[in-house]
Amino acid sequence: MDRLRKLNFHKPESVLALHRDKIEEAIAEKPPATMSEARHRVEEATGIKRSNAAVYRFLKKNIGLNRYKTGSIPVQQTDPERQKEQEIFKEQKLEPRLEEMRAGRREVFFVDAAHFVWAAFLGYLWFWNRLFVSAPAGRKRFNVLGAINARTHQLVTVTNNTYINAESVCELLRAIAEIGFQVPVTLVLDNARYQHAKVVKALADSLGIELLFLPAYSPNLNLIERLWKFVKKECLYSKYYENFSFFTEAIQDCLSKVGTGEYEPKLKTLLNLKFQTFNKVQFVKH
Repeated sequence: MDRLRKLNFHKPESVLALHRDKIEEAIAEKPPATMSEARHRVEEATGIKRSNAAVYRFLKKNIGLNRYKTGSIPVQQTDPERQKEQEIFKEQKLEPRLEEMRAGRREVFFVDAAHFVWAAFLGYLWFWNRLFVSAPAGRKRFNVLGAINARTHQLVTVTNNTYINAESVCELLRAIAEIGFQVPVTLVLDNARYQHAKVVKALADSLGIELLFLPAYSPNLNLIERLWKFVKKECLYSKYYENFSFFTEAIQDCLSKVGTGEYEPKLKTLLNLKFQTFNKVQFVKH
């Protein structure tokens, strides 16, 4: 009975496992973009030739590698001093105000301008062959200065087809003040010159609205940046609008549904209040 209880299945192990450390070192030194490149890297490190499929199985099952799309970071954010500045801002200024918001003692809006150019927004589609989208000239753009409430996702916007300037920000401030909040209001915004204008700061002060300026090069700490990406994905990627009016109407229709509940299942996770900083991310070395 003891012999019957023993399972002696044959479990073949790849000979590449004997060189795991060398392979990991080679991959870490220069991550491959394709499986052919990975196979070549493995062969260089071990002297062992294997097919793409065999290398794929080994890298995925034995080492735990996956294929990820690279992300980009403004070069200024790789500076340790700027990373430290972001961390301090997040811990000492942003988080305390968000805590007050959660406790019902403050409203927090994130502000930014998006410039939607009437051009082709290319995306991915499931189909039998590659599809093409007609591309307008790209000489017209629809500007949206938006402020999104971090708690309710209520969206306040100012739009035009010309330029966003200090007067646009003042118009946004007045629209937010007209909502009639009974608690202090904070606007988190970047360092665009028109947002630092004296007329903007004076109006904000008279309306009792706090302007909280982000550290330089900190789009990762601005919640509304995620909304702009959502809008492009929802109504612009892989779509063609035959005239500029249809283009702007599609964007406005999408924005009008933000905060109404229609997009809430999609935005609930996207607009969470977790903000990534880049002091612990890995960079491509070459």
